[in-house]
Amino acid sequence: MDTPPTLPAPVFSARGLTKVYGAGDTAVHALRGVNLDIVQGEFVVLLGASGSGKSTLLNILGGLDSATSGSACWTHAGQTHELIGAGDAELTRYRREHVGFVFQFYNLIPSLTARENVALVTDLATDPMRPEDALALVGLGERMNHFVSQLSGGEQQRVAIARAIAKNPAVLLCDEPTGALDCATGVMVLQAIEQVNHTLGTTTVVITHNAPIAEMADRVLRLADGRIVEERANPHKVAAASLAW
Repeated sequence: MDTPPTLPAPVFSARGLTKVYGAGDTAVHALRGVNLDIVQGEFVVLLGASGSGKSTLLNILGGLDSATSGSACWTHAGQTHELIGAGDAELTRYRREHVGFVFQFYNLIPSLTARENVALVTDLATDPMRPEDALALVGLGERMNHFVSQLSGGEQQRVAIARAIAKNPAVLLCDEPTGALDCATGVMVLQAIEQVNHTLGTTTVVITHNAPIAEMADRVLRLADGRIVEERANPHKVAAASLAW
């Protein structure tokens, strides 16, 4: 009798995750009992309209926000850590050492070059990449000495991705990374994220409201009204270069 293949252990595991902002008649239920698992090296897209709970879920997984109830664990090097209820010092260490964040807005320092912006992170990391290597991975090896004002919007977002991955994070969490970009430029940014996931094996979660972007994921979770209402795997992933919206 054949032994079934062993599935990778989840990097993230959440059960009954809820988030309520406010109280009484003005309470906003951002998450309503979310259950999910995300495994090592997986590329997951969280799809949904504004207000569906995507960013709240990502922020809890990234240690930027806390849940009202439920559990959310992350596993690294065989050790499982509970995110809900963790202290500020533990969450700060988790974010600094293990999580790379990419947001819609780049948050770069204009007076520094691309390489210097990335080096700000590598100076604090325990096992960083060389800034030059991180920038080369996102296709900016020849632009590393340019200042932010000399870079296009897409190039600035790729610097932000290089900055996020330069500390060799276990996970890369991206909140609408193409939201401020046109389609052609957005595709270049998605190619950079795709390259990081493929080359480094970084577990990657991307939030988007653009349905076509979901086609590049291993798995798609669609959220509505604070719940995961659909989950599907992509048997044939579409390369970022082929996307349009």
